[in-house]
This record gives sequence, structure tokens and C-alpha cells, in this order.
Amino acid sequence: MKLIVGYKHGTNQAENLLELASKRAQLFNATVLIVTVMSEGMEKDQDLITEAETALEKAKTHFDNKEIPCETHLLIRGIDSGDDLVNFAKETQADEIIIGVKNRTKVGKLLLGSTAQAVVLNAPCPVVTMK
Repeated sequence: MKLIVGYKHGTNQAENLLELASKRAQLFNATVLIVTVMSEGMEKDQDLITEAETALEKAKTHFDNKEIPCETHLLIRGIDSGDDLVNFAKETQADEIIIGVKNRTKVGKLLLGSTAQAVVLNAPCPVVTMK
């Protein structure tokens, strides 16, 4: 089984997503794919790319310490983050995607954020959301 974690370092949810993914991975004997999506990355963005790669490797240690199989993936393919995550799930034949959602106003609660909405509506597998 493969679990994808949509990971954005520095968010309030980042560590909680990793903990949820580790529990689910242990429960289902799964491999975790930690994925960070950057909509673009040029030479001028090398510092941001390096920062994202470092954050992914740090997140990977969370799973390495628990002896959970884990891979990291930095996607820079120039497409919308939600679409990129869905495409990656299809490419890897993922069994589940775990993503964070933001707290919203009363009106905003009727809709998910655009990335989360794209993933929930288009994913080829179940999606677990965490606020």
C-alpha cells in the first residue's frame, strides 16, 4: 500500500500530517510518499528548492526513526498544485492521499481551498483531510 502525504513545511499542520501518516502506515503496512509541490522553479528559485528538499529530508527522518518505508518527492512541473498531486497519485498508483486543509470563515467552510478541492474531487483514491 502507498500513502501520499501532501507536505508543506512550515504550516501548522505539517507535523500533525506526518504523525497521522505514520499511524496509518503502521496500521496498513504501507510505504509513505512525502510530496511537496512547487508550481514553478527556475534557477533564481534555487534557495527555495534547496529549502524544500531539506524540509523533505527532515520529514523523512520521522518515518526512518519508526522504520516505516518512506520516499520524498519534490514536484516542480509547472502545473496547479492540486492537479500535480492528483497526477502523481495516478502515476504511483497510490492507495490514499493525506492532505491538510485550512480553517475558513463560515462562508469559506462551504468550500475547501482550491488545492484541497482539486485533490478531493479528482483523486483516483480516497483522500484523508486534516485541519
